[in-house]
Amino acid sequence: MMRKRSLVRRSAAVAAAGAAALVLAACGGDGDGGPAVGHGGHDAAASPSASSTASAPASQERHNAADVAFAKGMIPHHRQAVEMADLAPDRARSAGVRKLAADIRKAQGPEIETLSGWLTSWGEEVPAEGAVDHSGHGTGDMGGMMTDEEMSELGKASGEAFDTAFMELMIKHHEGAVEMARTEQADGAFGPARKMAGEIIASQGAEIEQMNELLGRG
Repeated sequence: MMRKRSLVRRSAAVAAAGAAALVLAACGGDGDGGPAVGHGGHDAAASPSASSTASAPASQERHNAADVAFAKGMIPHHRQAVEMADLAPDRARSAGVRKLAADIRKAQGPEIETLSGWLTSWGEEVPAEGAVDHSGHGTGDMGGMMTDEEMSELGKASGEAFDTAFMELMIKHHEGAVEMARTEQADGAFGPARKMAGEIIASQGAEIEQMNELLGRG
């Protein structure tokens, strides 16, 4: 009987010692170099929400010189495309050309506003109307930009002659924009600008194919 009581007391003592060790482990850690424990028993240093929240603003604001060059170059490039498209309703003979011109205005007008907003938020100047920033163009012919003479000739054309000239010039123009967008994707750091560049490559690439088909070059 005495031996049985001794065993019971010994078991109780072992259990109490184990419970005390658990309490010390839960409350300690700071003094022995262990990780700090935050509210709810989670390791604050390893909290994914804390780390993502801290890094999100930095990644959203990050941009570089390539992003600035892309925006400054694409704004006048888009403006000229819209100017060319504005000629189509009164001069184009082909319904396909008129629709293409409307699509160009619809897509590139809002992109001009977005690009301008980025430059303003970065403390950069937005190119003035009629200005061309050569730093934004990756090709020797200014990214497919039309010369004053080409724009003047296009403005004088009508009917089938306009359709042909418009598409030939716009193909060249789009190819320049696609090249600029590829440069942005390769060198840029600002996520939204790289995303826009991808959209330009896809949409204007498809329009180049469409214009080649309309010209009978399929």
